[in-house]
Amino acid sequence: MSLLFTPERTAVPRESGLTMMMDKGMSTRQIEDFLSTSSNFTDLIKFGFGTSLVSTNIQEKVTLIKQAGITPYLGGTMFELFYARDQIEDYFRMVDRLGITTIEISDGSIFIEHDEKCSLICKYAKDFQVLSEVGSKEEGILISPAKWIKMMSNELQAGSWKVIAEGRESGSVGIFRPNGKPHTMLINKIISKIDPINILWESPTKKQQTWFVNLFKQNVNLGNIAPNDVLPLETLRLGLRGDTFFNFLPQNIANSRKLI
Repeated sequence: MSLLFTPERTAVPRESGLTMMMDKGMSTRQIEDFLSTSSNFTDLIKFGFGTSLVSTNIQEKVTLIKQAGITPYLGGTMFELFYARDQIEDYFRMVDRLGITTIEISDGSIFIEHDEKCSLICKYAKDFQVLSEVGSKEEGILISPAKWIKMMSNELQAGSWKVIAEGRESGSVGIFRPNGKPHTMLINKIISKIDPINILWESPTKKQQTWFVNLFKQNVNLGNIAPNDVLPLETLRLGLRGDTFFNFLPQNIANSRKLI
């Protein structure tokens, strides 16, 4: 059954309106259950931090995810773990063994010269779909808007498919204040120079997801979404939840139906 005034979502495979789910150690059965309810609304599944090194079912999960038409990838921390130990060849052996074709290049936990980071993106974008991440995982480290813009722009030019705006799974660093509220001025300055279609905003909490949907509408790219929040996020996108209930209704209907 169709519902009037429901906004149009982009079609799979999407360039905008992406939802990235974060797997922090799900079982094979949990992945199967997740896919049975949420595969149609999920574009990417990230295996968070170093979980891929200690999970015994990672290959099974990758296979299931790919069969569902979803892109699996290792979180940027995995790249940093191998890079810091000068084991990049081992990292790519793992990626190839798993059959993963999307990688994330980040520097949220370690320092990498930005020119070097862009060189890595350019090098590996020849063979992989590359996501790169901007922003520190450490609280209290402030990056000026101009630097955010420069880094995002350079990484996109180097070959990144999307740049990820750091928020962590806590939603309290990077583009967010320690209390979880978005850095509104920073985000507005970023989107004045970088097309939002090229940015994936990490936004693990409902309040943050609602804020981005209200700003960018239904086809905003959002990441670090918990498994149980993917379906609720889709209802936010479509105005099927109280937080975005009136977003897509004609003004005359919205005005007549709003609670006084």
